Amino acid sequence: MTMALDRRGFIGAGAVGAGLLGVPAWARKPTRGISSSWPAVQAYLDDNVARKYVPGAGAALARGTDQADFSVAGRINKAADAPPVTPDSLWRAYSMTKPVTGITAMLLIEDGTLSLDQNIADFIPGFASPRVLVRADAMATRPAQAPVTVRTLLTHTAGLGYNIVTKGPLLQEYLKLGLTPGAVSRKVFPGFEPVAPTAPSLEEFANRLATLPLIADPGTRWSYSCSLDLLGRVIEVASGMPFDAFMQKRLLDPLGMTSTYWQVPESEKYRLTDNYFEAPFGAITVDPGADSIYLDKPAFPFGGAGLVTSMRDYDRFLAMLMGLGALGRTRVMKRDTALIAMSNLVHPKTQMGSFVTGQGFGAGGRVTIKDDPQGSGIGSFGWGGAASTVAWVDPARGLRVSGWSQIMTQADQPFTTGFGKAVYNRA
Repeated sequence: MTMALDRRGFIGAGAVGAGLLGVPAWARKPTRGISSSWPAVQAYLDDNVARKYVPGAGAALARGTDQADFSVAGRINKAADAPPVTPDSLWRAYSMTKPVTGITAMLLIEDGTLSLDQNIADFIPGFASPRVLVRADAMATRPAQAPVTVRTLLTHTAGLGYNIVTKGPLLQEYLKLGLTPGAVSRKVFPGFEPVAPTAPSLEEFANRLATLPLIADPGTRWSYSCSLDLLGRVIEVASGMPFDAFMQKRLLDPLGMTSTYWQVPESEKYRLTDNYFEAPFGAITVDPGADSIYLDKPAFPFGGAGLVTSMRDYDRFLAMLMGLGALGRTRVMKRDTALIAMSNLVHPKTQMGSFVTGQGFGAGGRVTIKDDPQGSGIGSFGWGGAASTVAWVDPARGLRVSGWSQIMTQADQPFTTGFGKAVYNRA
């Protein structure tokens, strides 16, 4: 994420309606107490807090679709009198928003409004004739050999760039056009140049993005990108509703995710954790909960990095995935749709690099298709966030898991790596 001034968006909690009546009692009633059923995980959280890597951390862990056990440690910020972490503390999900957006798109595929291999030019005409960079250090281009499709947006194989990974002249064009769908703080930090304001709407974001070349032909290479943000525009055009409103109606409300926001209401900021940045001299606060950028209204809802949520809420989302589209008696999507969403949607000849080397990708999340050193089983589906959060479902081992801290790093994320090892030490 670019450390520059930006603004965040809002989905009101709203009434969850009749759909919540079918949600299991455990998913709509406060948990009494905190479980210690996962001692290795609890010890790991406690250690991270004791050595002051983070002031607080938490986890939600469950077998199958059973009630989750919540493990917590520490406080929501460094203040001695700060509230303790609870299952209802609020965390910046960042890229853990991507699977939520991906599943939202799958609802339209189930409806028949979208198809996996549909050209997105049907919804965003600017993508009718995409072009591809000839060289990364210049802006010379050639015609793309394939269209950008819904599938390639879901799987980061569309050839799009990202302001956090793209380099050279193309990065400068992204920054100049305000194609920066995510931010960390209201402040500008030394070493991070101010950028142009983010495009003022999803429509404008998509139209501006369509004017720039791709980094590779669609479907040929996995490259982390802003594709889930662009998918938000496809969703709103296809559904005839604002992207955030459609997600709220079809996914968040039926699941009873009443603590999941694009903008944190003023009345709920007391639950919002501080976010930190890992530095050689210790963690520094980059986004205090009491004055967070997530309290501001956004340019638009960032489908790739925009949600704030609680452990309890995100666990409902995971429980629905583990239930193959259903949370208790509330069915959000068909079983077959959920299975497709969590399957490897990438063509076998696609080059899979970076942190998905040797694995697959589904609807906004990584899919384990061969043995994973972390220990997750074949068919596991999930993703992590920039502030050291991670979540996945592991049908092979019957687990659903999420781990939560709030610290941004410059390379690997020690918290999430160690968290996965702790989980499978118990499992």
